[in-house]
Amino acid sequence: MPRARFKLELIAHTPEPEKWIALAARTCYSAADIAGLRRASEKNDNAAYIRGIMASGHQSVIEHASFSFAVEGVSRALLAQITRHRVASFSVQSQRYVDFSQKGFDYVLPPRIEALGSEAIGRFGAQMQKMQEWYGEWAALLGENSAEDARFVLPQAAATRITMTMNARELLHFFSLRCCFRAQWEINALAWAMLDLVAPLAPTVFENAGPGCLRGPCPEGARSCGRAEEVREKAAKRRGFDAAK
Repeated sequence: MPRARFKLELIAHTPEPEKWIALAARTCYSAADIAGLRRASEKNDNAAYIRGIMASGHQSVIEHASFSFAVEGVSRALLAQITRHRVASFSVQSQRYVDFSQKGFDYVLPPRIEALGSEAIGRFGAQMQKMQEWYGEWAALLGENSAEDARFVLPQAAATRITMTMNARELLHFFSLRCCFRAQWEINALAWAMLDLVAPLAPTVFENAGPGCLRGPCPEGARSCGRAEEVREKAAKRRGFDAAK
């Protein structure tokens, strides 16, 4: 029963996303036909135009750009959180149809447990092994199609694989919540890794992406983590933000 290894890939995306976002926005404000809109989006400064559109609050046009990710080595605990983002599409490895009685399930080890040292790591691994044994017992008793019910003894730590697609507007919302240090550690790490992948492809759209404290006061109010400067420094280091802003 190995520990899961986190892996993230951007497997598909709208080609030249900012060109098509700009074309969509110009559709709303121009009398030009499609050919004219295309020429304008190919020749003009789309960055400045998109900044102006987004600053005006016209966010729907960025929904025309979408991004698809393949994720593995994340926990079912993370799955329960990420699927709350309903303006997205998810395909998830099924515990109903995938039988783990032979190979066993991979599991995610929380960093705070890992930080306790080798004894704690071994204890956690032993607990995962015990759950695997319980799973195997029920699989043997239930026989054919046993995974559907044997899975009920699997833990939140059990690893899974996800293919998911979000448009740019939903990604901005996702990053605003999950890049915040108050987010659970696993989905926080995933959000920052996703942002690293999409920011170079649509730099204007994602130039201010992240938790609210990158753009002004922390929106969490009394629940603020108090780490706004640390967030800004992290964003500056990873994506070229001006930490002084």
